[in-house]
Parts: sequence; C-alpha cells; structure tokens
Amino acid sequence: MAISRNELRKKIMIILYQIDIYKEQKMDVCIDTIIKDNIEIDNEFVKDIVHGVIKKQDQIDELANKLMKDWTINRLDKSGAAILRMALYELKYTKTPEVVVINEAIILAKKYCDDSVRKIINAILDKTLKM
Repeated sequence: MAISRNELRKKIMIILYQIDIYKEQKMDVCIDTIIKDNIEIDNEFVKDIVHGVIKKQDQIDELANKLMKDWTINRLDKSGAAILRMALYELKYTKTPEVVVINEAIILAKKYCDDSVRKIINAILDKTLKM
C-alpha cells in the first residue's frame, strides 16, 4: 500500500519531534531506529528528509532565527519546530515545488500547532521564498 507524501511528512514531523525530545533528555538517538519505529515500510523520502534535516539543522535553525522577529526556533513548540525545519530543508535542499512544501507545512501546522505558531511558520516560509 502506497503512503501519500502528506502522510509521509506527518511521519517525518513525528520522527523529528521524537529526536528533539531524545536529544533534550540527553538520551542516545539512533535515527534509523526511530524511523523504523514510525514507518512500517522502508521509505527513501522519509530517510532523506530526516537525515537531511539532522545534518543541516544548524544552518536551518540559523536561517529560521534570522527571519524571525523577536523569536527563535527553540521558542516554538516542538511540533512547530519540526514542521518548520522540514519545510525549510525541503525549500533549500530539494527539488520539491515550493507551493507543495508550503501547503504541506501549513496543513500540518493547522493540525498540530496553535494559530500563532502556524502564522510564524507561514511568515518564515514566505520570507524564505523572497530571499
């Protein structure tokens, strides 16, 4: 059974959220184990995005912090931070169409974040496009 990209992005958000929690608790993090625990099938899209976000997290966070006004990515809730990191990674480092990245991020933010975080995510992604 094929899983939609929308559902895969939801899984990626959950995986990034879990990794963030484990790191905050200073627990050992095995990214591939966390991926396997969250998705039943081997999926390159999920692996590529998760590993890419982790590898480029410093650059992604720096970009997000530069574009936020009076905020930092670490002040966002963990779901919001995961969504923003995933979307910024896709915008900067993949060939995914920009409109798809933004739409998917906003759909996730509407479901998993409060309205103020959703607005921040939307604003940061919009500013990223204008760079």
